[in-house]
Amino acid sequence: ARLPKGTAGYYLKQGANDPEWGAVEAGGGLQSIQSFSSSATYTKPSGINKIKVYITGAGGGGSWGGGGYYAGGGGAGGGTAIEILDATSISTVTVTIGASGTAGAAGGSAGGHGGTSSFGSYCSATGGDGGHFGGSIGGDMIGGIGSGGNLNLKGNSPQGGTDGNHANTAGVGGGSFWGGAGFGPHNGNGNAGVFGGGGGGGNTATAAEKSGGAGGAGFCVVEEYK
Repeated sequence: ARLPKGTAGYYLKQGANDPEWGAVEAGGGLQSIQSFSSSATYTKPSGINKIKVYITGAGGGGSWGGGGYYAGGGGAGGGTAIEILDATSISTVTVTIGASGTAGAAGGSAGGHGGTSSFGSYCSATGGDGGHFGGSIGGDMIGGIGSGGNLNLKGNSPQGGTDGNHANTAGVGGGSFWGGAGFGPHNGNGNAGVFGGGGGGGNTATAAEKSGGAGGAGFCVVEEYK
């Protein structure tokens, strides 16, 4: 077909014998993004052929501080798996978001371990360890790690607690792929983590005991491409 020069929506291409005009098709690339901060079902929109999944485990909770000016350690960050999937045969996927590591309560508890997140059976990521009390000897506070992804990342380890020094601050939580670490204050309760970050520890400059901060719940982002 003969078209005026410069007609929008068409390009000149080589036909079977002679050059001919062809209609420009809609381009690919990133079309949309879905994110999940709680467990749900992912539903793929029409026309999407590939997806890029980021799945992050929950952060560990920070430990309490007190009882002789001890400062609690922060919780570790959750791990992250990143995977690119051919989505032509995908319609829905169960998204499980790991629960926050519990905050160490004032008066004697360490932070809780963060829960595991998963994107169906495709990829998953474990949560970070909970923080330890500054006046105790505990194991390592290790970040979670991704599994099943094209790229599997480990969450950051947190800052540990301290013994008997009321001038110090508490341990800062470990960050996840998204950051989100909770702060460990001086003379206060630990701040909560977000997006898989570990909670901060609690610290006291008086006789009053302080609680740690909860870890951030797991997180999932799905980028959708044509």
